[in-house]
Amino acid sequence: MIRQFVFLSAIVLMMFPSVFAQSWQVASPDGSLSLKATVTDKVYLSIHDGEDLVLWDSPFTMEMETGQDFGIYPEVIGSEDRSVDEIIQPVWGIRSEIRDHYNQLEINFRGNYSLILRCYDDGVAWRYSSNTSGVLTVNRENMILRFREDHGLMAQVYDNFQTSYEKPYTKAPISAMEEDDLIALPLLIDQGERKLVFTESDLYDYPGTYFRKPGMNTRVELTATHPRAPKATEQGGWQQFNMRVTDRHPYLAKVLGKRDFPWRCMIIANEDAELADSDLVYKLASPSSIPTDWIRPGKVAWDWWNAWNLKGVKFEAGVNNRTYEYYIDFAAANGLEYIIMDEGWSDPFDLFIPTPDIDVKAVIDYAEAKGVKVILWCVWHTLERQLDAALDQFQAWGVAGIKVDFIDRDDQEAINFYENLAREAADHKLLVDYHGCSKPTGLSRTYPNVINYEGVMGNEYHKFSTSGSPGHDVDIVFTRMIAGPMDYTPGAMRNSTKGNFHQDNDNTMSPGTRCHQLGMYVVYYAPLQMLCDAPTAYEAEPEILELISSIPVTWDETRVLAAELGEYVIMARKKDGVWYLGALNNWTERDVEISLNFLEEGDWLAGVWADGINANRNAEDYRVLSDRVNASMKVTIPMKQGGGALGVIRRE
Repeated sequence: MIRQFVFLSAIVLMMFPSVFAQSWQVASPDGSLSLKATVTDKVYLSIHDGEDLVLWDSPFTMEMETGQDFGIYPEVIGSEDRSVDEIIQPVWGIRSEIRDHYNQLEINFRGNYSLILRCYDDGVAWRYSSNTSGVLTVNRENMILRFREDHGLMAQVYDNFQTSYEKPYTKAPISAMEEDDLIALPLLIDQGERKLVFTESDLYDYPGTYFRKPGMNTRVELTATHPRAPKATEQGGWQQFNMRVTDRHPYLAKVLGKRDFPWRCMIIANEDAELADSDLVYKLASPSSIPTDWIRPGKVAWDWWNAWNLKGVKFEAGVNNRTYEYYIDFAAANGLEYIIMDEGWSDPFDLFIPTPDIDVKAVIDYAEAKGVKVILWCVWHTLERQLDAALDQFQAWGVAGIKVDFIDRDDQEAINFYENLAREAADHKLLVDYHGCSKPTGLSRTYPNVINYEGVMGNEYHKFSTSGSPGHDVDIVFTRMIAGPMDYTPGAMRNSTKGNFHQDNDNTMSPGTRCHQLGMYVVYYAPLQMLCDAPTAYEAEPEILELISSIPVTWDETRVLAAELGEYVIMARKKDGVWYLGALNNWTERDVEISLNFLEEGDWLAGVWADGINANRNAEDYRVLSDRVNASMKVTIPMKQGGGALGVIRRE
């Protein structure tokens, strides 16, 4: 019997050679964080912050149709480690140089695949890499985030995989999530002494990740899920602008066997201010290989939000040439690089049938003569159907870029559309602004002509919803904006105090103060930044117009000066030797003291547009505070209910 037991045990070990635990670990350059892979019958990942267990033994495996699974009964055949410390110089960004400093461990498994672990001082990342021939069919990805305690969660929660990604954030304990809740990324976990944000980067030819809370489970954990590959689609949604998935394949994706899978990453911050200043998604993305000398970030005069509602002009405003000539004149007079011709310039289902009152080429030529460029809006499935001919036509017209809307998915088909359009648009020297889209995952580094993303409940929603709030505006700095640039579309000139906000599609207002909207021009990172209100609304207040027209859209340096999750945030960004301050507050009035120790030595002159004394009664009330300052000083930023501030600090 003993001999038979030994013989059977030997067979088990031959079949499943890693049933006894083996561990590999990589630490951050400063030694504060560590990411460990434990290999038994599966691959398990755990994260430590010092001595504290942040994530405990969480399985990470992939199931393939062929049975060539990753991380299931794995056999390690070797490992390689390396350290990197280099400088990335982005085409555009929140700083002119990004330090890419990490330690990496690659664990190689029998079956021609490997697990890559990477550790930075402010977060960790992991991915599978495959080196097999042919095509892999990924049936399922098994990834579970396990926590020792029932932490707070903040994320957008949906009920299906076809959504606008424009919704307030749910804030609740993990245990309060329902089994059917579909939790989108970025996902914030509040552990009290630290904050974690889970998201992904370098996502190509593969669906996006979501999480659910397993039912009937005593553990505190979240299980990953993904939209399966579309099998059949049909037009639907708002005005038939979406392509709705009506049937799906049983698998997630069919992919080339030789590839890297997406990075899954966890940003880890012990201070809220650290969380709001992360480059991790950008650093993990693939570098660009396209020519970029033609790409120009800038500001945009936008038509749709203000409903083409010009005041005091001598013509009937609307979707017509005279109206767009006014927008162009406004842009040219105030140094704005672009205007957008949004919904209405063409038949939404045929980009070669313009609206009868529009001569698109004449508008573009008029803009060109004024030194202004034009961006055209389009429905994604219309553009996809007419892609080659449409891009050729846009390039021939002299269009600068396209605003592509109503994708509202991130299954494999949609993700491939994002990349394919980015590549084809770059070939035609066209910028791309994605609206009605999922979160960014680093595509803007790989294709810097992808100049902005929406994927956020921004000012747009104030046209038809009262669900927005100044607190939401603060939340997205710690969540959505961590994933990449964000087209919130600020600049509302009709502002509302708490309890007095109401919907008006033609005369849209925003909840919170005028200075809350002004602060967004610094706090919100948008290399294609909107002036959402009507030109005549800005012309009526020339001081505000001059101010927001002068704010840069890309930056040489960024500092988060003070921040508290869900409460307020104050940032400083530098461009060409000038520092700009931006502050956003929720509905709680407060004064926040900040240090000016980020300034270089010497004397500076500061001007701050701050909430007026009566801003709690009249949200449009503001005052301008000015003083000489230096790096040794501390100053107080006063913020009313739903308030904010915008400051400019120049050498005296």
